[in-house]
Amino acid sequence: MNKRLTPTKLRSGDEVIVIAGKDIGKKGTLREIYKNKNKGIVTGINIVKKHTRPNPEMGITGGVVEQEAAIALSNLAIWNPKKKTKDKIAYSTDKDGRKIRLFKSDGVEIK
Repeated sequence: MNKRLTPTKLRSGDEVIVIAGKDIGKKGTLREIYKNKNKGIVTGINIVKKHTRPNPEMGITGGVVEQEAAIALSNLAIWNPKKKTKDKIAYSTDKDGRKIRLFKSDGVEIK
């Protein structure tokens, strides 16, 4: 299985919006990125039910637990709070020569 990895401009902590899939239009914070799978975990998005076994030694009660599952990075876009829409990411250098990320539509730096 020779899966091609696609580079992403998104980073952990970015505010993203889902542009495809069952949660289309929902917003959340990108919590974790799995680069080897081209997926990420977004808070409050792609909630699935996981059935867990009880483990008294670890203090885990069994039952059905809801948790966030990974979502493909291609289904996410960065959220521009100023324009209240999805956006693309551009790169530039600041006056100190450091590489910074910008919103492509209005050129504002991504915090």
